[in-house]
This record gives sequence, structure tokens and C-alpha cells, in this order.
Amino acid sequence: MAYEFVKTERRGPILIVTMNRPEVYNAVHAPMHNEMSRVWDDFAADDDLWVAVLTGAGDKAFSAGNDLKYTAQGGKGTPPPTGFAGLSTRFDLEKPLIAAVNGFAMGGGFETALCCDILLAADTARFALPEVKVGLFAAAGGVQRLSRQIGRKQAVEMMLSGRQASAAEGKELGFVNAVYPQNELMDAALAKAEEICAVSPSSVKATKRVLNHLDELERLRESLVYSREVIEDLRHTEDFKEGVNAFVEKRPPQWKNR
Repeated sequence: MAYEFVKTERRGPILIVTMNRPEVYNAVHAPMHNEMSRVWDDFAADDDLWVAVLTGAGDKAFSAGNDLKYTAQGGKGTPPPTGFAGLSTRFDLEKPLIAAVNGFAMGGGFETALCCDILLAADTARFALPEVKVGLFAAAGGVQRLSRQIGRKQAVEMMLSGRQASAAEGKELGFVNAVYPQNELMDAALAKAEEICAVSPSSVKATKRVLNHLDELERLRESLVYSREVIEDLRHTEDFKEGVNAFVEKRPPQWKNR
């Protein structure tokens, strides 16, 4: 199937998925969310595909996250039930995903990488959950997943400040598995995918099934539903409107705390 905002490539049992809006640093808008959801649906249903590698087009960005300009301009469409990038509220995928973070991963871009089972990063990559700087919060799983994947204190500090972390710091904190020179990243990601393909795919699926069950026990789905309720309340605040407008107008926001 041909896509407008995503590129896919098959290499034997490996699917390479590239977020393909480099002109906006692979920011994700509603049409792209829905395309990506279809990509993961097809990946899950194809018995000949065992592992996927997710990356971003260009050499600057994995993904800048939510396309706020599209939102501010009244862009139409809603994300699918499977959530941000078709992944944030997808709870039944039994095939592994490898994030090859080739540049900055901001907001929803970082949250998308956190949805993946293994996160490999270029040495130029940077990570942040900067939603608080524009009147939002990391409602696409950032709050839940980062606080589960690294120490809670370190995660909370990143969430509340919106500060950036380098790939090296990400590895030290524990949300990055390994760091590579940018020109070696995709080779490393494909090598990792081939390593996984060399073991029993049935065993890999069984492992993922148990990991998915752990998410159920930790009530991840319920927490993400609650995040959606909270973000809807936040969207009615003056601070949300000011944050988005200030971002689009490239000026410091004037917060009202209401």
C-alpha cells in the first residue's frame, strides 16, 4: 500500500517504517496518525514480518511530535483509537519494534520512541517532553512510559521542566539502549532486528504477550484514558490557547494560570 506521509520497506522478515514529513521535522498530524495506524495493523497481520524498525526521514529529526501549526490552523481529522502514531494506545502488538532515533525526538516524537521495545539513538539525537512549554502535557504516554522506564524522580524532572536530554544522557538514565554515530545508526538497528529474527518468532511473540499483560496489570490503558480526559480539560484553559498561539507566533508565552 502506498502512503503519503510514511515510507515502508521490506527486508525479508524486517519492516522499515520511515516517518516522512521532513519539511516539518516529521511532525505528526491527524492524516499521518491514521496512516501509521494502518501500517502497524498490516505489520501485525503479516505472518512474514517479524520485526519493525521505526525512524524519521532526513538527518535532523526522528519526529518533532504533534504538529501544532496544523492544529492551530484548524487542521481536520482525529487520531485513530490506537493513539499517537498509531502506537500510544495499541496494547496487543506481539511483534517487537525498534526505534532508530536519527535526530531530535520531541514531545509525541519521544513518546512514540518510548512505545518501542528497543530504542537506539544517533549520537546527535536529543529527547524532551516539552509540552508544558506550550500549555499541554505528555498525554500520549510520556508520563506513564518514561516514569516506568527510568527512575520516577528523573522522569518527573524532565516532564515538569520540558528540558532536553542528549542521547548519552538517555543511555545513562536508561531509556536509550545504545548510541551510535549517526551514519551507523540504521545498520545497527537492522543488525539488532536480524539478531531478533534469528531466534524463535513464536517465543518472541510469547514474550511480548506477557509484557503486554504486565501493562494491563499496571493499568496502563486506564491511565492513558485518564490522560485523554485531563488533556481535554486542559484544552479549555487560557494557558493552552496562549501556549499554542505563542508557539506558532514564535514568542514567549504569557501564562495566566487559568
